[in-house]
Amino acid sequence: MNKAIKKLKQGFTLVELMIVVAIVGVLAVLAIYGVRKYIANSKTTEARNALGQIIKDMVTAYDKGGGGTATPQVGLTQFELKLCPNGTAIPSAGVPASQKYQSKAEDWKDGAGWECLGFVVDGPQYYQYEVVVAQRSLAGANYKAFARGDLNGDGNTSEFMVQGIERSGAIMHSSSMSVTNELE
Repeated sequence: MNKAIKKLKQGFTLVELMIVVAIVGVLAVLAIYGVRKYIANSKTTEARNALGQIIKDMVTAYDKGGGGTATPQVGLTQFELKLCPNGTAIPSAGVPASQKYQSKAEDWKDGAGWECLGFVVDGPQYYQYEVVVAQRSLAGANYKAFARGDLNGDGNTSEFMVQGIERSGAIMHSSSMSVTNELE
C-alpha cells in the first residue's frame, strides 16, 4: 500500500507528458482542418443560393416577357426573344480574392440583364456573378449563370454554373449545378 501512495505522489514521467502533448496536438490539427473545411463549405452556400435565385428570376422574367423588347432577328418573333440579355460580371474588376466584395446598388442597374432579372446581391459577396445568353435563333436560346470565387486568395478559382435552354415557348434549366474546384 505504501508503494502505491508513494507512486501517486511522484507525478507523471516526462514520457507520459510528451504522449499527452502529442495526442492533444494531433486532435488540434484535426479540429483546425475540420473548422476550415466547414467555413469554406459555408461560403460556397452563397454561390449555390445566388445561382438558384438567378434561375428563379430568369424563369419569372421569361414568363413576364423578359427581354422581349429586343429587336427581333429575321424570322424571329418577339415571343421567341423573351430571355433576359446578358448580365455583366459583378464585380467587374474580377473575382474577389479571399475577401468579401461589397457591390453597390448601381452595379446591378446595367440597363440590361440584371435589371431584367431583378437580381441584386445586397450584402457583401465572396463570388463574382455573371449571366450569359447565347445562340439566339429560331430554335431558341441557351443561357448560363456563373458564380466564380477565390475563397483562400491563392489565385485558383472555383466556379459554379447552371445552364438552361429556351425552346418553343418554354424555359428549362439543368437540375444539377456544375461545380469546378469547389473548395479550391
